[in-house]
Order: sequence, then structure tokens, then C-alpha cells
Amino acid sequence: MASALTTLRSGLPDRYLTPDDIAELFGVPLETVYQWRRKRTGPPGFRVGKHVRYDPVAVQQWTRERMAADLAA
Repeated sequence: MASALTTLRSGLPDRYLTPDDIAELFGVPLETVYQWRRKRTGPPGFRVGKHVRYDPVAVQQWTRERMAADLAA
């Protein structure tokens, strides 16, 4: 059984991420993560009851897309 500390090769945890995790990962305030979600500009999240979670693979993809867009600009 994998522990919560197990990580993917990219360094992200091998578990669903919380908004706090996203804020820490990108070095932004938690309110920024919530604004991204409201504006649909941040990594895609999903609800589990009243909680928002993020798939680490989707966060990686979103990050790669942002990096590619910046390089193309």
C-alpha cells in the first residue's frame, strides 16, 4: 500500500492534491487558487463532496501547456 508521501517521478505526490497543495506548489496565495477555479484558468479540479481535489497528472499537463504557451508567445 502506497503512503501519502509516495511521489510521482515529477516530484508531485501520488495522491489527489488539495487547494493548499496547489498554492504551495506554485507559491501563490490560497485565494489565487480559488480565483483560478472560479475563472476556470487554473489546473482542472473536481469535487469530492464539498472538497476540491486535483489530479497530479492533470496539474502536470496544465503546467506543460502554460509553459508551451509562454514559449510560443
